[in-house]
This record gives sequence, structure tokens and C-alpha cells, in this order.
Amino acid sequence: MRRKIIAGNWKMNKTPSEAIKLVEELKPLVDNEAVDVVFCVPAIDIVPVVKACEGSTIQVGAENMYFEESGAYTGEISPAMLVDAGVRYVILGHSERRDYFKETSEDVNRKMKKAIEHGITPIMCCGESLEQREQGITLDWIRQQVKVGYQGIAAADAAKTVIAYEPIWAIGTGRTATTEQAEEVCGAIRQCIAEIYDEATAESIRIQYGGSVNAANAAELFAQPDIDGGLVGGASLKADFGKIVNYDR
Repeated sequence: MRRKIIAGNWKMNKTPSEAIKLVEELKPLVDNEAVDVVFCVPAIDIVPVVKACEGSTIQVGAENMYFEESGAYTGEISPAMLVDAGVRYVILGHSERRDYFKETSEDVNRKMKKAIEHGITPIMCCGESLEQREQGITLDWIRQQVKVGYQGIAAADAAKTVIAYEPIWAIGTGRTATTEQAEEVCGAIRQCIAEIYDEATAESIRIQYGGSVNAANAAELFAQPDIDGGLVGGASLKADFGKIVNYDR
């Protein structure tokens, strides 16, 4: 039985002082020993949020990282910096990074390898646009993202990673994939992992759904056999995030 993982992606929100205040508000609301809870926060918030989460079961993640150890890469953050700051997870390949900052699946693959090398658990995002869904190429597109993202990664390492399926047309729009649509794609991702590796690896890897997840739809989504939690955007900045984490109560 795979353990559920529910991660909040704060995106470019909350100053350090605001972040501490939000953590203190959320801490008593996200206490669920059956779920891994992760706050993925802006880089400037990582150190204060790690401190604020001490004594709780909340783990802290970053929203991005670079694939080099150090050097003349102004504005980038290395995996070693994240580890030293107390980061356990990192979101890689989010559609906003792919779209706005032109990150490729090859870039994501290099970041995946570097995160694994440093003991950081990557949350690799994949997803299709509305145009791609209407063209009927959703599964082909996502299989390509997954296959390139995991190229050259050993099965034992892949089994410990997380994949987040986020239909781009459902991110921040209030539109949510139907339960059937979300389960279909998450199941296809698991099958793709089985093809790359084996059934054991596919059964071990955790696959999240993301895209307008909220307190009203979390329980139905997370009850699906191939959906192992959620990557939550806007709702992770509100007290309602506690209801998502405690979807089973």
C-alpha cells in the first residue's frame, strides 16, 4: 500500500514573515499520521519555514533547483544548498517552468539525476495543454515527458521519486479533470513506468494529481487506485489545506 503524499506548491507567494505566519496557522490543521505532508516554498522562505516546521511532521520542499553543483549561474540554487537548508523534496518540470522559462524534458532529466544524487526526492511534473487534450494526444505527450524525464535513472532510484500529473488546463483555472480523466492518466503513467522498468517499480512510485484540488474533490480523487495524493496550488495557502490533508476523516 503506497503512502499518500500531499504537497503544497506555494509558487511565488508569501514573504518570509508571511510564510512563518502561514506555517503556524497550518501546523495544527495538517496533522495526519497516514499522509506525508510537504510545503514546497519559494527559495527565500526555505530557511524560515524549515525552522517553523521543527517539531512537526511537515517536510519542506523547494520549487526548483539547478543541475550544477556550483559556479557562475547567477540566480540559481544548487542541490547542496537545498540539502544544507533542510529541504527533502523538490518540484521539477512544473508546467509554469516549462512554459515561462522554456525548460525542456532534457533539462528536467538532468535535474532529476542531480536531486537523486543529493538525496532529495524529486516531484516530477507532467501534463498536457487543453489543445493537446482536444487533439487526443494527451497520453502520447505525457509518456514522452515521463520517458525523457527518467532516462538514465536506475529503477531503485526511480521507485523513490514522485510524479505529479497536472493537466495544464486545470491549473489555477477552477477547472478540474474528472476523477475518471485523472485516474486514466495516472494509470497510464504507472504503466509507462512499468514499461521503462518493471511492475515492482511501477507499484512503488507515488503519483499525485494536481490541478484545482480542493477540500470538496480531494477524497474522491485520492480514493482512485493510481492516485497517491495531490500537488496543491492555491488551496495550500489557505486553512482549507488542512481539509485536503485530512480528506479521509
